[in-house]
Amino acid sequence: MIKNKKLLEKFENDLMKKEKFSYQQALKIYEALWIEAKNLKVLPLKNPMEGIDTEIKIAKILNSCSKKY
Repeated sequence: MIKNKKLLEKFENDLMKKEKFSYQQALKIYEALWIEAKNLKVLPLKNPMEGIDTEIKIAKILNSCSKKY
């Protein structure tokens, strides 16, 4: 659980400043991640809409809670 959001944001910003990737480097990383996901049989999704009804219900509940407080 994230306890200090500002500290995490500062860490992410500092990390992005340090690690500058060219478009080609970023594309190679993306392709490697895509291949890894395919090898793990995580992507591509067989049915991308599977479970959407549950996610919609959860979103409605969370949205209604945030409006009350």
